Amino acid sequence: MLDVIDITIIPAFLLVFARVLAFLITLPLFSYNTIPNLFKIGFSFILSLVMFTTMDTGTIAFDFTYIFLFIKEIGVGLLIGLIAYIILSAVQIAGGFIDFQMGFAVANVIDPQTGAQSPLIGQYFYMIALLFLLSVNGHYLLIDGIYNSYQFIALDSTLSMGDNYATFIIDAFNQMFLIAFQMSIPLVGCLFLVDVALGLIARTVPQLNVFVVGLPLKIGVSFLVLVVFMAIYITLARMLFETMFDTMHSLMRILGGG
Repeated sequence: MLDVIDITIIPAFLLVFARVLAFLITLPLFSYNTIPNLFKIGFSFILSLVMFTTMDTGTIAFDFTYIFLFIKEIGVGLLIGLIAYIILSAVQIAGGFIDFQMGFAVANVIDPQTGAQSPLIGQYFYMIALLFLLSVNGHYLLIDGIYNSYQFIALDSTLSMGDNYATFIIDAFNQMFLIAFQMSIPLVGCLFLVDVALGLIARTVPQLNVFVVGLPLKIGVSFLVLVVFMAIYITLARMLFETMFDTMHSLMRILGGG
């Protein structure tokens, strides 16, 4: 068996496996608690094996510096997957804005996939975004992103410690909140007009209890506006995916010193 398997490639394969596994742990779709850990490890192993057979990694010595290379690979995988998750979380932020205007802010539910509280409309938007991502084969692009990361960050290279990390993170968060605002502005704007109308009614007809009428009215208007603006939401979700892929690519270039 040892004559068939070249044991000198094991250190390089373990580095590839560490980056892929860390990437899938934080990546949307693959990082949920509903997916068994054994499946994540097995899928990462198979994916790493396929990627390793197409890469020219050379010979990496198993010495003292190997520990730092292993930690670097874990950090690269975590950062790339985490930045994708942060950009995609703009959908839930938009849902939080909408829930606050609808009166659903006190009705947050536990997301069984992540174990954290999430807004109702935000969770609804998030599930549609993930289904849309799967329908356009976006999960293939995510896997292709971790494969192309080796073109920027080689196994035996060190991370670039430049001064543009803070600027990159700030720009990424700006893009996330901008898309979240664009997703929520149709419903939030319409609900603001409903609040203005209820305020006028309360001043002109004091006998009418606007607190009783306002909540079901705002919920009904929100659902109607949601149906009308669903096409715009799909367009914004496509822009969100493009921003996510561009951000991942920019992070790889920064880490690789490009």
